[in-house]
Amino acid sequence: MRQSALYREFTTYVTLNILGSLGLSCYILADTFFVASRLGADGLTALNLAISVFGLLNGLGMMLGIGGGARYSIFQAQGMEREANRTFTIAFLTGAGLGLFFALCGLFFARPLAALLGAEGHILPMCATYLRTALSFAPFFILNQVMTAFVRNDGNPKLAMAAMLTGSLTNIVLDYVFLYPLDMGIFGAAFATGVAPVVGLLLSSLHILTGRSRFRLVREPMRPRHLFSLSALGGAAFLNECSTSVVLVVFNLLILHLAGNLGVAAYSIVANLAFVMLGIFNGISNGTQPLVSQACGRGDLPRQRTLYRMALILATVFGVGITALGLFAAPPLVALFNSAGDPALQSLAEGGMHLYFLGFLFVGFNLITASYLGATERPLPSSLLSFFRGFVGIVVLALCFGLLFGLTGVWLAFPAAELLTALAGAAVKRREFLRI
Repeated sequence: MRQSALYREFTTYVTLNILGSLGLSCYILADTFFVASRLGADGLTALNLAISVFGLLNGLGMMLGIGGGARYSIFQAQGMEREANRTFTIAFLTGAGLGLFFALCGLFFARPLAALLGAEGHILPMCATYLRTALSFAPFFILNQVMTAFVRNDGNPKLAMAAMLTGSLTNIVLDYVFLYPLDMGIFGAAFATGVAPVVGLLLSSLHILTGRSRFRLVREPMRPRHLFSLSALGGAAFLNECSTSVVLVVFNLLILHLAGNLGVAAYSIVANLAFVMLGIFNGISNGTQPLVSQACGRGDLPRQRTLYRMALILATVFGVGITALGLFAAPPLVALFNSAGDPALQSLAEGGMHLYFLGFLFVGFNLITASYLGATERPLPSSLLSFFRGFVGIVVLALCFGLLFGLTGVWLAFPAAELLTALAGAAVKRREFLRI
């Protein structure tokens, strides 16, 4: 394939996936905006404690979808249709089973789960209501991620983007309707968020219903090694997404201790803005992954490396821009979620955003490198980088920095963890690239 054709294909896949990922990120941002303006700081605190579950649900869906999609693309490039269909079947059925499990947990254990996440007093019932409602839609959250990834890997990125954007738009519209005209409170916000993946899943299913799909459910024995094989390739995606939940829980508990409910509300603003920005980098990595996996299946090493370099350059440009946004545009962005004009909340969130957004200088390199290693069937270094970035590094740094520097240290934990991961990633990349 000529370079110009490769650039066009890269641009198409990445642009569509950035738009789709931004739409998906707006699930939570819309909740944050409408809950903040309608229910105030208490609603914002309850929401921020509850939304950590989305990182786990989306992480599991991405592990099965991106890992299965990568394996599917490699099998298709090698002409192994039976194995490709088996991969889809395993990913879909496993996602359905996991979704049912979490739905039952939400129905019967929402209140103790809310307490475990740090909710107490009058915040506890609000948080429990959100969890119970949102987790009832767990099968749709997970399967929506699985279907979107397989549709994208099956050569239909436009439909994948349309499904994500339509789901997000549905969530935004229903958030307004349920919270304002219908005055349904925190339940309405959760219900609107739950409906969104249902719409997305229905749209992505059109890929099968219209006969464009090359994958289908088949009756094949499901052995643990098959599930492990596809899950390993999606391990980095799971850890990156799931780490959002871990960071939310750890930061919420630390900030609750250091600055109370107002501090948690401030962190909610910063975290949700950061979540949207992460959607850009997820879009770049998810858009590049099918192309890299196809090249890997054909043994085309120069194409793999060209795609990696293009993704890295684009991520670096966005990283610099987003960091500048955090440094110079914090006041108006925070004010969007501070409807009451609380000066203490405004000051806490602005200061946090200035420090927290420094991490975006390194996020792109970390996510692109981990995604590339997973897409080229090197799951161990991919998962180790993501595990350090999302769990070990940031949790240890948050605890240590919080103890030494208070709230300022907690804000600095994110950029410090991303910097250390980038240094480790550079070493891993050099060793892995020299191997092939």
